[in-house]
Amino acid sequence: VGCDRSKNLVDICGEKNFQAFVCDALSVPIRSGSCDACISIAVIHHFSTTERRLAAIHELVRLLRPGGTALIYVWAMEQEYKNQKSKYLKEKNGSKDKEEKITTDMCQRPLSDQMPDSSSQDSACSSQLLSDSEDKDCDSKPVSDSRLPVHTNRTSFHSQDLLVPWHLKGCTKKKEERIDEVLLPAGSKGSQDLSPVFHRYYHVFWEGELEAACRSLDCVKVQKSYYDQGNWCVILEKL
Repeated sequence: VGCDRSKNLVDICGEKNFQAFVCDALSVPIRSGSCDACISIAVIHHFSTTERRLAAIHELVRLLRPGGTALIYVWAMEQEYKNQKSKYLKEKNGSKDKEEKITTDMCQRPLSDQMPDSSSQDSACSSQLLSDSEDKDCDSKPVSDSRLPVHTNRTSFHSQDLLVPWHLKGCTKKKEERIDEVLLPAGSKGSQDLSPVFHRYYHVFWEGELEAACRSLDCVKVQKSYYDQGNWCVILEKL
């Protein structure tokens, strides 16, 4: 049984006669202890705080029966590991590379999403920060820059928390109906056309970060932790 936050992706699974449903990875509507095994591939790196990433792992473990195992994959900060470039870096396409670079250097995000590694206390204060960034009663550090870097695809990462541009291809909507459109710079190829670009949040993991998060749960034993083509991976067992 599969689940995803995207209804469109779940519909594709249904068309292929697979069992899948829409849900949130932080609240999966499956009975506790009912799964022999679970996999989470390229999901947890989309959560924007340490607390939410840990909660996603905890929810995965909740679904497992005692002795059940889970496999987790997240994007790695180290796209070059032991002198070997990942498949992500190797798959460079000249024309595509140029297209990906046509993005703004930074993208504005709500202040409440600015502190990807903030503590629970900091998170509780985020609403106060919106109205008064100088609030002395809040123990969080003031946010000096409310923007996240936009990543250039097929290149190494320079920040753990970033936005990755997704260029929508084969868009059949009329120009006035497109969402989140970006006008290409004057003089560039296709400068007369609007190209829809979507920015997706990622937190890329340092070596040992995912394993440490899993080990912080009392009911978990890490069976294996390894690197695979630009991803950090953990196989864990529920005790």
